Amino acid sequence: MKKIFYLFMIISLISCKQEIPKRPCINCPSKIDSNNINISILIDLSDRIDPETNPNPTMPFFQRDVEYIKAIEKGFLNHIKSKKIITYDDQMQVFFNPEPSDPKINDFTKELKVSFTKNTQRTYFDEVDKKYSELPLHIYQSAIKDGNYLGSDIWEFFKNKVKDYCIKDDKRNILFILTDGYMYHDNTKFAEGNKTSYLTSKLIKANHLTTSDFKSLIEKKTYGFVKANDNLSNLEVIVLGINPEKGNPFEEAVIKEYWENWFKEMKVKKYEIKSADLPSNLEPIILKSISGKY
Repeated sequence: MKKIFYLFMIISLISCKQEIPKRPCINCPSKIDSNNINISILIDLSDRIDPETNPNPTMPFFQRDVEYIKAIEKGFLNHIKSKKIITYDDQMQVFFNPEPSDPKINDFTKELKVSFTKNTQRTYFDEVDKKYSELPLHIYQSAIKDGNYLGSDIWEFFKNKVKDYCIKDDKRNILFILTDGYMYHDNTKFAEGNKTSYLTSKLIKANHLTTSDFKSLIEKKTYGFVKANDNLSNLEVIVLGINPEKGNPFEEAVIKEYWENWFKEMKVKKYEIKSADLPSNLEPIILKSISGKY
């Protein structure tokens, strides 16, 4: 009887053996939650926005920018509303490089830095909508009134600031750049061989990129932007507002070629480069780029 009892105990112990729990992987990389987004808007406040220097009878370029920003904000809020409140961890902000001298513009910029968390009140949606409906226009009006167009140092922004300002490891990072496509700033003007930190209409002419074979010439001469960063694989970039000077039918294509090659060299995850079209035409593209539903 005792033998049967001991045998029964041994069988029970074996059958009740528990698995040793697996230890968590401390050094394993965390998985990016692409449902949380970090949107940045870099605005080129050069004389491209001046309605007198660059007039447009259909819609002034600064007004187009304002509407682009409104569409970006719409896409941002649509994304957040599609999630459960407990998963809110999203942010959006506006940048200039260099910062404008007008303190009002810098104050507006601070107001436009918004973030949503699981503790965000529902009324905050209306607050954000109000800010993005009013403040961007004030920024452009202040810049135009000031008339001191310093240009936009986009190259330096990508070299020294884009990783710190626009990329969060645990989020899907999207950078919108509002510019005419030309890149120039006195503080960052240099060349390395045939590559430059800037692009102007004058440079395009000097490089003889005015004919249909401009692509082969760019490849042969290795024209382009100097690489500003090594690995931007966690960044999506959408350039809005490409506006070439008149006189060269290939100018716009050359500008886009420069930007595309630059993004490829810096290993940007995804990119789109769009002309200064009417906001009603670009809004669907902006909304798709934020939703990720291409």
